[in-house]
Amino acid sequence: MGAGPAAASGLPGGNGTAWCSTWPAAWEMEQAAGCPAVGGSYPQKNAEILSSQYGINLFLAGLLLTFAWAVHAVGISKSHLLSYLITLMLIQLLWMLWYLCRSCTQRRLIRDKDTHAGARWLKCGITLFAVITLILDSFKIGYYIDFSNCLSPTEGIFPVTHAVHTILQVYFLWCHAKDVIQSFKTLERFGVIHSVFTNLLLWTNGVLTESKHQLNEHKERLITLGFGNITIVLDDHAPQCNCTTTTLCSIFSQGIYYLYPFNIEYHILASTMLYVLWKNIGRKVEHHQQNKTPFKFHGITVGMIFGLMVLTSTIAIVVVYLIQIGGSKIKSELALTMFYLHAIFVLALMCTAGIVALLIYRLEDRSLDNSKNPARKLDAELLVGTAAGSWLLSWGSILAIICAQGHPKYTWYNLPYSVLVIIEKYIQNLFIIESIHREQEKVNDDIKTLRIVTISRGSTLSLTPLYKEVYNGRAARDSGDVPCLFKGSICGRENDGAGVAKEETSQDNSFVMHSASDFSFYSRNSVTNNKRRILKNIAAFLFLCNLSLWIPPAFGCRPEYDNGLEEIVFGFEPWIIVVNLAMPFSIFYRMHSAASLFEVNCKT
Repeated sequence: MGAGPAAASGLPGGNGTAWCSTWPAAWEMEQAAGCPAVGGSYPQKNAEILSSQYGINLFLAGLLLTFAWAVHAVGISKSHLLSYLITLMLIQLLWMLWYLCRSCTQRRLIRDKDTHAGARWLKCGITLFAVITLILDSFKIGYYIDFSNCLSPTEGIFPVTHAVHTILQVYFLWCHAKDVIQSFKTLERFGVIHSVFTNLLLWTNGVLTESKHQLNEHKERLITLGFGNITIVLDDHAPQCNCTTTTLCSIFSQGIYYLYPFNIEYHILASTMLYVLWKNIGRKVEHHQQNKTPFKFHGITVGMIFGLMVLTSTIAIVVVYLIQIGGSKIKSELALTMFYLHAIFVLALMCTAGIVALLIYRLEDRSLDNSKNPARKLDAELLVGTAAGSWLLSWGSILAIICAQGHPKYTWYNLPYSVLVIIEKYIQNLFIIESIHREQEKVNDDIKTLRIVTISRGSTLSLTPLYKEVYNGRAARDSGDVPCLFKGSICGRENDGAGVAKEETSQDNSFVMHSASDFSFYSRNSVTNNKRRILKNIAAFLFLCNLSLWIPPAFGCRPEYDNGLEEIVFGFEPWIIVVNLAMPFSIFYRMHSAASLFEVNCKT
């Protein structure tokens, strides 16, 4: 009524709410001032959009520079690419130092935390990959020292900067991955998204370098399989000078490529954790107690045994494959046949385990947790998105088998292998996504009371009629007796002498009734425990199987390169481009699935 036109138009001079929601100068202070966020969400939404566009352009510029170096574009050298990456890392280092210093000065403030983000096991995993990445950086430094006469200084500065960047970033993620940032939100959005895309570019650089090495080995192997019509042109960007110490150079150059898979996993994990931090900026967190879900080996012996058997056999297969492939045509064909048969067997077991787990879920009546959770949403999106890489390769192989005019014997094993890859990922994604969305089982208060009563049997405590209504199915007043405790508990005594006989009769009746109730409860509890035990064993088995299937492509065992059939149908260069684009996603899928299954095992 009396607000006037100033309040209606949202201009200064009206009420405080209109001023808070209108003037951009006040949008950073809205929460502190207690103003309703009528218009305050718009600046923050704009900041989110602007920061995401900044990150995408940053990534595209680096991606184009990487591509230009890979195809030997005129005027683009590796030093240009490394200079760009060094600059991005230095900017991220400055931002992380600023954030850490500001956090130290505000140490006493109570901050919101996202309990779902930055799990301890995830931090331990990224720390392990970071340690191996530091070893990789030391190898690169040694490699640069041996070839310092003909290498650009940026190739020596890059591993040093990368090592410092890795150490500080791991410390930052350990301390602040759970933060829900509520101050300097616009600046922090740009800082975090810069960090996300810096790690993605470092991941892209690692993938490209490792893929070029794999491609050179692949070209040499194709000759032994009889595909001599494919032009062999090696492209390894080797230094144009001699090494000062030949033995060390050989160790460094070979060791670098065996360590790249861990470096690749480190950067993609870091980028996902930072992305969750970015999504949490300005988010309103529901304050509730999260149940701790520690990992326990108890009850998963069967799954661990079968999983370790798969892991051991896979390592043996990979070693034999790398030794045999390229030796001769017969050895190469035997290596491919051995790989396909082993993979078919493992994938069939994984499909069966996943189907059993989904059937158990169908038999349970538990609701899904649909609360807002950026970490969980990202996990589900990454599972489906990265699975598309394997699906692309599998459909390419299926199409090549159908369309090819000539079929070597070993290529027929590729057909069931490719089909099973599609089915297995489909089933596994369903199992993982449903598992991470299912609400954790909560113990009913009545069941807790039942356990307490069972433990305190023989005491002089008595229960209210409500207890008898819940567990005996009828009220105490129906029988006219005072309710008793479990089996042999002391009932209400009467004062006359004849009450002793009545007490004994009451105890006998109570024993029978509570025995039936006990049996019903423990039978239900036993069925639930059996289901949980089966699910935990399945999760443990699939966890080790995914680690097993991560090893072959990560360390050079890639039949998509080596069987040669797809190159004949699609052409050498088009198929190699498809493999180089899809394979990194396939490799990451296995590691991400293993991490998700570890979480499933803890929650089950």
